[in-house]
Amino acid sequence: MTVIYGLDKCDTCRKARNWLARFGVAHEFVDYRARPLPPETLKAWAAQLGGWEKLVNKASTTWRQLPEGRKNPGSDPEWSLLVREHPALVKRPVVVTDDGQVSVGFTDNGFKQRFGVGK
Repeated sequence: MTVIYGLDKCDTCRKARNWLARFGVAHEFVDYRARPLPPETLKAWAAQLGGWEKLVNKASTTWRQLPEGRKNPGSDPEWSLLVREHPALVKRPVVVTDDGQVSVGFTDNGFKQRFGVGK
């Protein structure tokens, strides 16, 4: 089953969940603020996506409000801690499919391609 990780109040997460429901794609939603993820999961996602920079939204208000000293994590543990302290830094939604593939974000066309529906 597809799992959508995000924040309950996030409009983009809501759009992604509505899209999946509309096209009949079975999924589960996990609010990672309410259910924090283990550092190993965050590290695995970052690795699969091509690095922490692909997982973290550096254009977000949360990122811009961080003290300068926190904006250059030098290791996986530092990144993991930063994301656990500030869950809103993760690009949303994070989508994990049955095959273990991870992606971030939502677009109608992107989801059509990913799930092979609505063509």
